[in-house]
Amino acid sequence: MARGRRAPGIRALALVLLAVAAAAGVAAGDPDPDELERAFPIVEPDHGHTKLRLSEQGLDAIRRIENPIAVVGVIGPYRSGKSFLLNQLLSLSCDKGFGVGHMRDTKTKGIWIWGTPVEMDVDGSKVSVLYLDTEGFESVGKSNVYDDRIFALATVLSSVLIYNLPETVREADISRLSFAVEIAEEFYGRVKGQDVAFEPAKLLWLIQRDFLQGKSVQQMVNEALQRVPNDNGDKYIDEVNQIRDSLAVMGDNSTAFSLPQPHLQRTKLCDMEDKELEPLYVKRREQLKQLVASITKPKIVQGKTLNGKDFVSFLQQILEALNKGEIPSTGSLVEIFNKAILERCLKVYREKMDGLGLPVPVEKLKQVHEMANEEARIIFDKQHFGKHHAAQSVLKLEDEVKKVYRNFLLANEYQSSKLCEARFSECEDKMDHLQVLKLPSMAKFNAGFTHCNQSFVRECVGPAKESYERRMSKMLVKARALFIKEYNNKLFNWLVTFSLVMVVIGRFVIKFFLLEIVAWVMFIFLETYTRMFWSAESLYYNPAWHIIVSSWETIVYSPILDLDRWAIPIVIMLSFGILYWRCFGGRRKRGRGSLLPVYKNSYKNSARPRSD
Repeated sequence: MARGRRAPGIRALALVLLAVAAAAGVAAGDPDPDELERAFPIVEPDHGHTKLRLSEQGLDAIRRIENPIAVVGVIGPYRSGKSFLLNQLLSLSCDKGFGVGHMRDTKTKGIWIWGTPVEMDVDGSKVSVLYLDTEGFESVGKSNVYDDRIFALATVLSSVLIYNLPETVREADISRLSFAVEIAEEFYGRVKGQDVAFEPAKLLWLIQRDFLQGKSVQQMVNEALQRVPNDNGDKYIDEVNQIRDSLAVMGDNSTAFSLPQPHLQRTKLCDMEDKELEPLYVKRREQLKQLVASITKPKIVQGKTLNGKDFVSFLQQILEALNKGEIPSTGSLVEIFNKAILERCLKVYREKMDGLGLPVPVEKLKQVHEMANEEARIIFDKQHFGKHHAAQSVLKLEDEVKKVYRNFLLANEYQSSKLCEARFSECEDKMDHLQVLKLPSMAKFNAGFTHCNQSFVRECVGPAKESYERRMSKMLVKARALFIKEYNNKLFNWLVTFSLVMVVIGRFVIKFFLLEIVAWVMFIFLETYTRMFWSAESLYYNPAWHIIVSSWETIVYSPILDLDRWAIPIVIMLSFGILYWRCFGGRRKRGRGSLLPVYKNSYKNSARPRSD
């Protein structure tokens, strides 16, 4: 009996454990498919409604998809029936599908997807098609920047982009779409390093509540995209035509379709079944489903399809780029992608300019600048995105290059001034040194003058060279004039001193009579004869003086031996040599005759008696 009573309890406990295990298995494995039968947000606005952030709830639903993904996205103004259209394409009622609102404020916030993808066979491959609903633009309380981010994100993510417009095509719709078309045109099949490149979405112009008669919606779209005559050269019309030119490149990548009004009571559409809707609407809706299915292709990024995880990674990258950049009214994403290319171009330009060892002549700097700028432009032209909005990137590249070039000009001028100032100071010190030579030499001064001038001309380069050349020329002329003025006076004094020294040496040291006579003649000539017949100034122009100067230069200046530095040691050595010869050399030669007249002591050999 006890065992029988315990049996139901054991069975109940086992059922509880099985339930817990089943629940754990569900939690550990894939989510219940029924849980995915609803819409999930993947991108939401922040509190300020200026930037976008990812929603992990929707991303988890995408990550589980293993097949290649295709995305059918719907964009358009708020309160234009985008969510209702998606429910119609998915054959869902309003209470089960995307939320549909009838109030003045927009129902959908950010970007939503339907959690269960539609499985399709595309070219023999199984493809999971995600349907994407976006927040309508032009609603109150939002900036154009936010609208453009939503528009850009939907354009980039979609394989088929349905541009849902109420009743007709407005100029604002064309202007806004031109940016998406430019993205599609420029990003098609582009794989450049780390840049994200993708195939463009198929563009479907969908005009709802079509009351127009006589013209097809395709004709209406074509007429709206025709160029506007501009005989007066109006700037605004030129911009309008530029937008139409960008849209014209879509060609076969776009098509147009119209849907009539499903029912007059629009607020009750969600409560109506197909039999209550306009038959023409139901027919056209089924045709639209077939059209969308026929143009749907897997999303291609960098040459390959994306599964769920790849798609989420791609979305994260695009959203990060959009949130980092300052988004203008149109053409935003083009500039975002061009930023990396601009940085590469500027890097190439800087590397070319850094190869120059500053300072350099201005002409060479300008030449290298033009070559580096041309190379940077070639790289930009090959890799940039966008033709019309990218013009802003071109202007930015030019501005940045100009800034860098200006910095190089300033750096070159600074380095040139620094180098030329150093060479100028060296020459100035050299000239000052030549002014105070112990043994003045015109040849030595000229040699230093020439060497200094040549080294300055050779080493001083850059924009400062011209001004420093003028300073150098003035300094050298002044130094030469001062040297010549002092040179004659110093030489005259040196020659007078030299003649007196030779008199002393010839008379008392070596007692060489002939040397003493020559020295006296030189002294008398310099001190007496010149004062009687020549003025001090005319002496320097006399041929005799030139002979004296030439002789002096021959003795004093030697390119090999700097006599100005070694004059005193040489004189000391000669003095010791003469004294040695006079004191010791004369004794060994005593009694031998001399070929030259010298002073002799006549008292030692005299036979006369001393008077004392």
